[in-house]
Amino acid sequence: MQTTILTERSGQRLPFVGRSLEAGQLRRLHSRRKHALILGPAGVGKSALVTQLAETLSFILCPQSQTLSEICSSLEIQLDPTAPQLPLVRRKNHLLQILTQSRRTVVFDSVSWTTPKISSFLESAMERATLWICARSERAGDIGHFWPLLARFETVELRPFHPAETRALLKLAVEYRQLPVFIEAFAKQLHRLSGGLPRTLCELLDQFAAGHYDLSRRAIWQLIETDRRIRNLPPLTV
Repeated sequence: MQTTILTERSGQRLPFVGRSLEAGQLRRLHSRRKHALILGPAGVGKSALVTQLAETLSFILCPQSQTLSEICSSLEIQLDPTAPQLPLVRRKNHLLQILTQSRRTVVFDSVSWTTPKISSFLESAMERATLWICARSERAGDIGHFWPLLARFETVELRPFHPAETRALLKLAVEYRQLPVFIEAFAKQLHRLSGGLPRTLCELLDQFAAGHYDLSRRAIWQLIETDRRIRNLPPLTV
């Protein structure tokens, strides 16, 4: 996953960490023009991996894929920024025509429940271009109407970090002077608290770098865990 810690202390972005196996899989699929399903839980680094690959691979990225309107808007910016305002159906058909000519891989990020309209568009798009879809689940009840077509996709699954990857990220945070060297001694606690999810780990490191927590306090880990549980609770109802 791509670590994107941008701390108040240093303002530096850490280099990319891990995911060499998954990146290699996607590079091979890209060269073979194969459809790919990039699968993994929230915060595991799907978007970050795609962003990293965009530095060397040529593809079109649709960062939000919740509605057909926002899909069209995102693709228009990259494929035809001067396109006139048209009804949604004509916009969709115009984009499909451009995709036929482009022959570039199209990445649809944050795909969740696909409505019949979105599913129909994606099905038409996959006949004209190579598609990558980033999603949290491949179950029919989660992905929606596009589910039957997933059989035509190669799955690349991102799993939470191993402890060694967590340690590698902490080492980089120290090397880039975002955090003191003794933070590496807390790799086990940070790995447990983050559940191996890179985004959660980055959030915790940002909080340390910003001085939100004092690691010298004896009960600091209980305090952090309590704070995170409180923030994850649903809003109170009156």
